[in-house]
Amino acid sequence: MLKQIPLYEEKQYLGYNRVSALIRTVLALLCFVGYYWSENPKPIDVSGIHIGSYPVDEIPAAGHIFFILGIFIMILSLLLMYVLHIQTIVYPNYLMLSGFWGACKIKIDFSNIHTIKKLRYKKNSFRRPVYNLYIKEIVKFYTSGNHFIELKDKDGFTYRIGTQRPNELFKIINHQINNF
Repeated sequence: MLKQIPLYEEKQYLGYNRVSALIRTVLALLCFVGYYWSENPKPIDVSGIHIGSYPVDEIPAAGHIFFILGIFIMILSLLLMYVLHIQTIVYPNYLMLSGFWGACKIKIDFSNIHTIKKLRYKKNSFRRPVYNLYIKEIVKFYTSGNHFIELKDKDGFTYRIGTQRPNELFKIINHQINNF
């Protein structure tokens, strides 16, 4: 059996999701603030706001745990930039989506697709990474980016595939669907 050559391939990594990166950064900053507060335990009065002294004076290394945890969160954030979340591959007759680790592969046959659209996500919506999330006849695949390709098949399912290169993906899929 001959191996088909992919027409398009895109890899999306977990570390590039903005919402998740923001949450990890805020947690790391809170850890570093906790470390600073443990090293400078004096109470502070700033503009009518009273910040009390550090609550744990008996344990001398308690603040260092915050520092180590902050460093661990930053290292984890860097490592997540190399963890593959979704790989999108377009072949001449179908689209293949494979997830990370043991997630099942999704094959979308172009002969079953009747509508394709290139759309943009809402500007201020928070989007977490999802793979094969099924909600109300819509199957979502997203890691990062502001655009997605919406495919509707003849069975009534809608597939929303997030992408970093929407123009290229739309052009290739649209060309393949028009060939049927």
